[in-house]
Amino acid sequence: MDAYHDLPLDQILRGDCVQMMRMLPSGSVDCVFADPPYNLQLRGELRRPDDSLVDGVDEEWDRFTDFASYDAFTREWLRECRRLLRKDGTLWVIGAYHNIFRIGAILQDLGFWILNDVIWRKSNPMPNFRGRRFTNAHETLIWAARGRDSRYRFNYQAMKSLNDDIQMRSDWFIPLCTGPERLRNEHGLKLHPTQKPEALIHRVLLASTNQDDVVLDPFAGTGTTPAVAKRLRRRFIGIERHPAYAEAAIGRVRRTKAISVEGATSEPTKREAPRIPFGSLVEQGLISPGTTIFDRQRRVSAVVGPDGSLSMGDVRGSIHKVGALAQNAPSCNGWTFWHFERDGSLLPLDELRVMFTARSGAPPDSLQA
Repeated sequence: MDAYHDLPLDQILRGDCVQMMRMLPSGSVDCVFADPPYNLQLRGELRRPDDSLVDGVDEEWDRFTDFASYDAFTREWLRECRRLLRKDGTLWVIGAYHNIFRIGAILQDLGFWILNDVIWRKSNPMPNFRGRRFTNAHETLIWAARGRDSRYRFNYQAMKSLNDDIQMRSDWFIPLCTGPERLRNEHGLKLHPTQKPEALIHRVLLASTNQDDVVLDPFAGTGTTPAVAKRLRRRFIGIERHPAYAEAAIGRVRRTKAISVEGATSEPTKREAPRIPFGSLVEQGLISPGTTIFDRQRRVSAVVGPDGSLSMGDVRGSIHKVGALAQNAPSCNGWTFWHFERDGSLLPLDELRVMFTARSGAPPDSLQA
């Protein structure tokens, strides 16, 4: 397709998202992930009770002062996204109670067809600074096809594999972006106020795109979507108007390595205590796609896929299924059978599960049954 060759692939473009999108050819993008301004200034929620700005926030970042101007901007960028999407493409947009309902109504007015709303449950939400409302512990993602007749992509088996062979639900329990993943400025403050965790974008892209698909992020921020897209071997276009964010995004993408081709599949191929899917460890970066794991004696090996499945020759499935096939056994506890290498020693995958639980504070119901 000529439009594909005309695209500024694998680049972060600096500028206004609407103006930059107007320069791109129609029908050239497979998927859009959008994290637009939340409309916080209009609601007076950029500041703490002492009138200090929340880390990483400035008024220019969320500059709308009335609903009409916010709605007009929303309509503009959504219209451009729909023009750029291929007929069977999909769009993801994330927001909170400040803006997601207005966005949902506008995208329906423009002809998008809503497929799901997904609740992102945060295990470690920001507190309510003023103490006058419930702590806001979730955000909403809307997943929509370009139109009602779109033959959109949904990698059902990859999502099921990511969730330990159990059908993925629409409530996702994923921690906020913290630790070394969180980008900070020279003063140690958060560089971007709403930097999304890579685990969230990993799941979004794994669910709705294939290798080499083109992913557009019109509000790229510090580059989470481009970085995850590169790692999963998707092509990407990021747009960001803020110079500091764009610079950080470019550097972040340069530091990101794509997974090996062998471990890059998102095709298809038990519950244990604590009930955590192996795919969650992959999402959180505790074990990387493309990693080779072994049994204790190194007699057999398998490669970890980005959806949490294992590949062993022509065999593909969960850690339990592939472990059972490797032993010609009716069942297998993959957590104890499979081992990863660290400092020359083999450790069971169960060690990573303990680390995950300690990091996320995952409750007993974190497996999405």
